[in-house]
Order: sequence, then C-alpha cells, then structure tokens
Amino acid sequence: MELAGQQIRAMGAAVFEVGLFKPDDQRKDNEPAMIPRVWDSETLMRSVPWMKFHNSQGRNIYVRPKGEHDLSLVDDLKAEAVGRMNASGFRPAVLVETSAGNFQAWLKHPRVLSKEVSTAAARALAEQFGGDRGAADWRHFGRLAGFTNRKLKYQSPEGLFPFVRLVAAPGCTYQAAAKFLDEVESKLKEEAQRRVRQPMVSGRPAKQESLKTIEHFRANPAYGGDGTRSDMAFAIYALSHGISEAQVKTALRSRDLSHKGDERRQSEYVNRTIKKALDFEDHPISR
Repeated sequence: MELAGQQIRAMGAAVFEVGLFKPDDQRKDNEPAMIPRVWDSETLMRSVPWMKFHNSQGRNIYVRPKGEHDLSLVDDLKAEAVGRMNASGFRPAVLVETSAGNFQAWLKHPRVLSKEVSTAAARALAEQFGGDRGAADWRHFGRLAGFTNRKLKYQSPEGLFPFVRLVAAPGCTYQAAAKFLDEVESKLKEEAQRRVRQPMVSGRPAKQESLKTIEHFRANPAYGGDGTRSDMAFAIYALSHGISEAQVKTALRSRDLSHKGDERRQSEYVNRTIKKALDFEDHPISR
C-alpha cells in the first residue's frame, strides 16, 4: 500500500512498533487483543499483505516509532484545529484522517526527545489544539493509513468500514519547534523546582494533581452504564497515572460485584481487569 509507505517515510523512524488490535467485543475466545511486531521500514512494507489480511478480519492497524524519538502524536483533531496548526507554525509531518472529520497529526521535532519532554510536548500540543489529552504521551500508537478503521460505530449499513486516509505527509519539522520546545522544557524545570520546595506528607507532595475517580467513569455516558467498560477505562487511566494496583482494586470493588459470582469469581474479575489494563498500558492506542 503506497499510502502506508508514504506515512512511514514521512515519520522517518529507523524502527517501528506495529500493533494489530481487536477490541474485546469482537474477539473470539483465547484470541489476543494485540498482535505486536517490531520492524524496520523495509520489513514493515513487506508485511503489508499480512496486515491487510488481519485488517479484513477485524483488527485495527496501529504504528509508532520504537524507543525515544522525534515525533509527537496529537489525536482526535477537528479540521479547524488542523487549520490553526498550519497557520501558527505547527504544520504536521503526517496528517491522517481516521474517520470522517477526525484527524491525527504527527509533528516532527528537530531532535530526539527524552520520554519526559516528549510526553510534556504531546500534552502541550493536545491542550493548545484541542486534541485528546488522554492520548498524549511519548509512546502512543496512531493509525496507519491505507487500512480500514474497524470500529463498529463506523460500520456502514452495507457492512463496510471507512479507510484511514493520508491527508498530507511532508515529513518536515514544524516551524515553531524551537520556541515551543524551549517553553515545554522551561515549564518542566519550573515544576521540578516547585516539587523540591513543596512540603511532603507521608513521603508524597502535600498537593497532588487532581485525578479522576472511578465515579467519573461510571457517570460517563460514553460507557452506556456498562460497569465492565467503565471499570476497564478507570483501571487503564489510574495505572497510567501512578495509582497503585491495590488502590485500583479497592476502587473496582466499590460497586456491587455479586453478579460476577462468589468471592473467588469477583477476585478473578478484578485481577483480570488489572491485567488487561496493564497489557493495554504497554500498548497504548489511539482512535
């Protein structure tokens, strides 16, 4: 697929991680959620027919650079935001339309960023342009162009899925990079100095960033009142924000789990949710 090749060349990494992901509600028993691969660009392109087959079987095709890199992914952008990016010196190296009117942008920095700076840059870009802050970190997967978006909500009445479309792939560094990265790194230094000065309580800063509780996820209409889905979403979020497994388990048990069975089955459900969340954290994906 030439579209995939254009995207890979524009991203410019030496080695890529590819993820072939199928959601829980579409998988058969014992079928893995994620099939991960690590390839150089040449091997990746030779593997397009194999990926195309799995895409036809319901798997979404994702890609990201392996290791620390010089790219930032901004997910879930609208056309207006993309226009603002181009007009303000933040032209993406790769722009992909993942579904009608929804875009992912890869911005290329002038150098490889550390994990901390890369995550801070991704979050700052998401905030500035209205992207998904939950998908803003140094190692998030984005979609690979030329394959179909297999989310069921995008399936047409005829059973077809939309193709992930490559809108642009200039592969260039964005013009505002130097100033933007200076601001990101300055803020990181200020935060580090503030943490040093901050009083400690029980080995932790007296004031911590406000985090979402499990009740936030249970009340979110996006999960349709499905406790299993909201539990999983909370577990992924909480573990990625440094909340301990023990605290997450306590939160999961804050609702009545008797419908899962006896105490043993309830514990199995909680442990299974934690394991899946940890697996997902190892393979974060975007829309």
